[in-house]
Amino acid sequence: MEPEMEDKTVELMTTSGMESQTLVDDLSPKKTTMVKLTNGPVIGSRKRPSEGNYEKEKEHCIALFDQWSEADQVEFVERLISRMCHYQHGHINSYLKPMLQRDFITALPAQGLDHIAENILSFLDARSLCAAELVCKEWQRVISEGMLWKKLIERMVRTDPLWKGLSERHQWEKYLFKNRTSEIPPNSYYHSLYPKIIQDIETIEANWRCGRHNLQRIQCRSENSKGVYCLQYDDEKIISGLRDNSIKIWDKQTLECLKVLTGHTGSVLCLQYDERVIVTGSSDSTVRVWEVTTGEVLNTLIHHNEAVLHLRFANGLMVTCSKDRSIAVWDMASPTDISLRRVLVGHRAAVNVVDFDDKYIVSASGDRTIKVWSTSTCEFVRTLNGHKRGIACLQYRDRLVVSGSSDNTIRLWDIECGACLRVLEGHEELVRCIRFDNKRIVSGAYDGKIKVWDLQAALDPRAPASTLCLRTLVEHSGRVFRLQFDEFQIISSSHDDTILIWDFLNVSPNGQSEGRSPSRTYTYISR
Repeated sequence: MEPEMEDKTVELMTTSGMESQTLVDDLSPKKTTMVKLTNGPVIGSRKRPSEGNYEKEKEHCIALFDQWSEADQVEFVERLISRMCHYQHGHINSYLKPMLQRDFITALPAQGLDHIAENILSFLDARSLCAAELVCKEWQRVISEGMLWKKLIERMVRTDPLWKGLSERHQWEKYLFKNRTSEIPPNSYYHSLYPKIIQDIETIEANWRCGRHNLQRIQCRSENSKGVYCLQYDDEKIISGLRDNSIKIWDKQTLECLKVLTGHTGSVLCLQYDERVIVTGSSDSTVRVWEVTTGEVLNTLIHHNEAVLHLRFANGLMVTCSKDRSIAVWDMASPTDISLRRVLVGHRAAVNVVDFDDKYIVSASGDRTIKVWSTSTCEFVRTLNGHKRGIACLQYRDRLVVSGSSDNTIRLWDIECGACLRVLEGHEELVRCIRFDNKRIVSGAYDGKIKVWDLQAALDPRAPASTLCLRTLVEHSGRVFRLQFDEFQIISSSHDDTILIWDFLNVSPNGQSEGRSPSRTYTYISR
């Protein structure tokens, strides 16, 4: 009998005799077994015969075991375990547990494989990376020396336009995408930077929801007839097309007019530019191509019989549409080498807007319809019906088309099946311009209002209509003709001869969310 234990010990005395046929012959008729149940590891012992048969038999079994295949060894151990009792299972579990819980992050650097440990941890999100730093000093060292917070921020900047925009505006992009040099801060800088970025993002989202913004105003002061029909912007400039036949280029920072392009003999109704050229369409029925830096006219296209109402170009292809009810598809080999490929007809009224990608050309008309055409063959595909009056604007991306109409509504469409997914109501007059990204739809109308809508909610059929419009912005005193927006701002133009910049990033602390913006800054420019 083993000595008496201080903690919980239960001695089980079992008597085995002739009842058991499985006992070996040389065991005595009575056998004593003690099971120790404690709060610590499970310990079991049994009394074996004093003869030396066990050691010999064990060595023989091991020798046979080593000769078997891995599959046979596993099968044998499984059968062996199945014949054991519960406390034996616990003892085996205590033995296996530390063998199976290997700290590979600590083990890899010891083998000179720090880069593998860093690569594994680089897939963690921010919350998991915080937790990993608390595991042990070695994990913290791998994360720090691997600059994993820097890599996490770089991954977000590459994949999320909001992060990219913040990196440029707050100037911490200069510390990203560089090799390890003395010029970049330590990992602790990026660790502390990450929550600040998250806070900035939450503030921007709250500003959009609540309508908090700073407002800047460009007063165009047109010579004759007033109105800014179209615009496009980037970080350096805003290019606008005016009712007085001119194109004005504005400095985005100072809001000064840098250049005025003249040549059209009618209002400039539409424009688009890239790093090389500005392409404009006018009520004089022509399309003109201008050199961005010099403002020189490079090409004039004369095709349409009436006003050119809208145009788009990308990847060597341009599409224009006109009051003459037609759509023209052009091949753009160069700014001076533009040839007509095909004319698309089918609309029964003026074609007000076009958009396209590699798969489809989409057009909308005063005849209340949206038509879809194949980009590659220019063949007609389908018509989207639903608006009660003429359609003034649309945007198309992926499978989604968003359109605005003189029936005062906005409709969302699935281009592949032609189904109307949602109707947005709220504007009091014709919806003249519309844009959307992954989060929002922004619309401008002849009622002078700009509305911000929740795109994801609009695509959810369960979302109540009352939750879709996030905010209504009222500052223009005339019809809203055109707008463009990104994660930080909306820039809009109006019949009131102004361009407004609605800034949701740089909002003064006393900015309010209701009514007309009290934090607006007016900048009047006349050239």
